Amino acid sequence: QVQLVESGGGMVQAGGSLRLSCAASGRTFSSNAMGWFRQAPGKEREFVAAISWSGISTLYADSVRGRFTISREKAKNTVYLQMNSLKPEDTAVYYCAQRPSYTIVVDESGYDYWGQGTQVTVSS
Repeated sequence: QVQLVESGGGMVQAGGSLRLSCAASGRTFSSNAMGWFRQAPGKEREFVAAISWSGISTLYADSVRGRFTISREKAKNTVYLQMNSLKPEDTAVYYCAQRPSYTIVVDESGYDYWGQGTQVTVSS
């Protein structure tokens, strides 16, 4: 059984920063690509960023590229999402997800385990 536990969400003013963490357990973490998604009120869940099992390859949504950075620390079985220059439109529940593969994809159907989500609220 895989467990993904997100933390680090909160409230911040526009222009501020937050770092989300996702601690994984239950499946060999280093063999699986990881992703971050988000869902704003009244909207569908959308892709934010993903990282390959090696950590070498990353992928970002256009809306966050240059502001967000995804990384992973295999020794701690943890993936991070550093969010800088936050905007009110970044307000959402952020979810981390794990793929049953080492490659990265955008489509959420490619991920089989999900965390419970952490709220990020950016005020203007």
